[in-house]
Amino acid sequence: MRFVLNVFWFVFAGFWLALAYALAGLVMFILIVTIPFGIASFRLAGFVLWPFGRTLVPQHDAGTPSMIGNVLWFVLAGVWIAIGHVMTGLALCVTIVGIPFGWANIKLALVALAPLGKEVVSSDNPRALPVAYAS
Repeated sequence: MRFVLNVFWFVFAGFWLALAYALAGLVMFILIVTIPFGIASFRLAGFVLWPFGRTLVPQHDAGTPSMIGNVLWFVLAGVWIAIGHVMTGLALCVTIVGIPFGWANIKLALVALAPLGKEVVSSDNPRALPVAYAS
């Protein structure tokens, strides 16, 4: 089922969104200081290209530098890519079949706003499971 969802995703949204992430990554590689943003952008391009069966989890060793980087990312590229996700999501929600893909785009818009300090893992990975907190 994941394969079928990924194929539909690739055709209707994934290719163009991955292209946007790759373009943002190339722009970020122009300046030496923003190379970490370019790396994150390319990582997210791969995730957006084929997202079903994978998820993002926070990295435990990400700290203040990731937070500062996310603020800079938001200003430089994040808000624009998030707008692209929202617009694509709204367009996909026009049809009943496209609603799950539209909803996935809305969730990816939140990821596009602050991608640093997150890691792409398989959904089967134990780290992808929600954490239960003891009271």
